[in-house]
Amino acid sequence: MATTRSAHTVWDGNLTEGTGVVAFDSSGTGRQPVTWPSRAEEASGRTSPEELLAAAHSSCFSMALAHALTEAGTPPTQLVTSADVTFQPGEGITGVHLTVEGTVAGVDGDVFTAAAEDAKANCPVSQALSGTPIALSAKLV
Repeated sequence: MATTRSAHTVWDGNLTEGTGVVAFDSSGTGRQPVTWPSRAEEASGRTSPEELLAAAHSSCFSMALAHALTEAGTPPTQLVTSADVTFQPGEGITGVHLTVEGTVAGVDGDVFTAAAEDAKANCPVSQALSGTPIALSAKLV
């Protein structure tokens, strides 16, 4: 069954001096302030589209990798994934770097890296970002 998740943003003012609030409608888990400076300069306690994309990508990738490892008979004990999304004003999003450290019994580094590469290529967020370079660093701990 298909699912749809929703969020909305209310933006007041122009791009550089305005402010917005992103609300997570589907989950009801809260609202986050967003501004141009939080996107192009320092976060200063506010989020950005790139941070939200990094959260989506790191969680999607983790789920895909956990599924692949479980299907292979070696479910992970823990996966710690970070996603760094680079934004260049005037160019847009120029790349993503995923970093994953896994605790997985019964696999070696090569098997883990291969599973991570597959998850990177096939998680839905990676596929949605197919026009963006995505790098991966994967290691067992």
